[in-house]
Amino acid sequence: MDLPTFLVQCLNAVQYGLLLFLVASGLTLIFGIMGVINLAHGSFYMIGAYMAFVLAPLFGDQFLLQLLAGVLLSALFGFILEWLFFSYLYQRNHLQQVLMTYSLILVFEEARSMLVGNEVHGVAVPSWLSGGFALGNLMDYPVYNLFASFACLVVAVGLYLVVNRTRLGMMVRAGASNREMVGALGINIRLLYRIVFAAGVALAALAGMIAAPASSVYPGMGGQILIICFVVVVIGGIGSISGALIASLMVGFVDTFGKVFFAQYSGMSVYILMALILVWKPQGLRSKGY
Repeated sequence: MDLPTFLVQCLNAVQYGLLLFLVASGLTLIFGIMGVINLAHGSFYMIGAYMAFVLAPLFGDQFLLQLLAGVLLSALFGFILEWLFFSYLYQRNHLQQVLMTYSLILVFEEARSMLVGNEVHGVAVPSWLSGGFALGNLMDYPVYNLFASFACLVVAVGLYLVVNRTRLGMMVRAGASNREMVGALGINIRLLYRIVFAAGVALAALAGMIAAPASSVYPGMGGQILIICFVVVVIGGIGSISGALIASLMVGFVDTFGKVFFAQYSGMSVYILMALILVWKPQGLRSKGY
């Protein structure tokens, strides 16, 4: 493998890992803080991708405004969804949570089929992000892929600062440690959970919107990323944002280079990584802290 090809694969691995982080960070927040096993989380990624497909003709080249509108709409959707369904799951056992969230997958898939059909769709890359730059003499790397990595990195830094440097983040961390004590201190724990859930939905939808121009938008795309995101959450440590970031990048590199060097066995590589990490650290890489 020559140097330009190696650099391209590294950039692909970073982009994939950072997109995984956006989805997995919302999942680990909901799972680790609220204690809900949300099988429908991958559907929020799918909703974001289809939202990009629907909003793209309305915003044209105003891609950043499109992303902002999509984040706000998905956060509102998550806020309402938590109020209608998930607020009743906190005191239920995991089987009931799994059944409820799996039924939501079926509802979302049927709604998607009725609203936009079952065809595979493409989302055009904004003109100001089209083209590429040279890596070596024979290879170009898309500018949009660099933008996607940069946008995910900015969100990751912002999420870290919010969780670790703000009053809201302090309440979230306290609620994860002892929700009864937080409630006794006068903090509205239900509203706090609603905000956390809305943020998790918005992060997953944002990942779908960013990924849409770089790949196809198709039925069932949420189910594929959900499995990998659970792997990321387990490797990184349940409830840990920094652990999710480290695990996402590890999975991105293992999956990308596994397909390059061991194409026949690449499907096993991520799960082998998870098994090795769990043998070494059964609670995940960052079992404590955010």
